[in-house]
Amino acid sequence: MNFIIDANLPRRLVKIFREHGHVAIHTFDLPNGNATTDLVILQYADERESVIATKDSDFTTSFWLNNRPKKLLLISTGNISNDELEALLVTNMNQIISDLADNRFVELTREHVVVHA
Repeated sequence: MNFIIDANLPRRLVKIFREHGHVAIHTFDLPNGNATTDLVILQYADERESVIATKDSDFTTSFWLNNRPKKLLLISTGNISNDELEALLVTNMNQIISDLADNRFVELTREHVVVHA
């Protein structure tokens, strides 16, 4: 599965996705870096059939109102250390991937992986 990690998430999450066999890029690695607009990120994700991983509610709004992105992983953990976030992601990676295979919008909270229909 392909992922684009939004600027509001740590760049080192790319490594976790790659270690689990996925293709991942951080917005920092795009031509305009973390200044890349949401529209450009949406276009990039559409062209490469990538899941957008983000904490940004703007992508949630776009998903519901504009049917974009095609797939969304919303990280809604609130304030959490990068180490805690990485551990949470690793612990739930199989469930996240399984849920994204069959669904378009998955949310990771501190307690659950939630599928939004």
